[in-house]
Amino acid sequence: MNKFTVISTLILASSVALPAFAADTDWFVGGGVGYQQDTIKGANEQNGEDATYQLRGGAIINDHHRVMGTYSYMDKSSQNMFLASYDYLIPVAQKVNLFAGVSAGLADNKISNESSTDFVWGGQVGAMYEINDSWSTDLTYRYLDQDYSEQATKLDYSQQVVWSVDYKF
Repeated sequence: MNKFTVISTLILASSVALPAFAADTDWFVGGGVGYQQDTIKGANEQNGEDATYQLRGGAIINDHHRVMGTYSYMDKSSQNMFLASYDYLIPVAQKVNLFAGVSAGLADNKISNESSTDFVWGGQVGAMYEINDSWSTDLTYRYLDQDYSEQATKLDYSQQVVWSVDYKF
């Protein structure tokens, strides 16, 4: 997919969504830790399982829409990932929301001394629990398609299970 098309689509979607930020918006920052499995095939095939660490921030709009930026790091592939995400929140109890959404961004991977920055995209599902007015936690499963292909090695996709804690301000 053309990177210019992806970037221009994200910019257009963000500018169209700006009026929604004037509505009931809760801003948050947080972090998470979890498990990531990368499917690496080819000449440098390896076990792609390791811990992932994440920092994130964003907004919950009108109690049903969450937009978020996430930075994640995984040591095994020296992977730095930057994602923009949208989740639709579905309330199922007073303090519990289920969610489903999409993510897109960039991943910088270094496998066997070959580094490449590539487009990633995918989706996520999970559950969020609001501890109180300021704190919440969620458990997320995310699947990401990756475009890494260097020296006959291909990183096809990644799967993550992450537990996060967020502070709303």
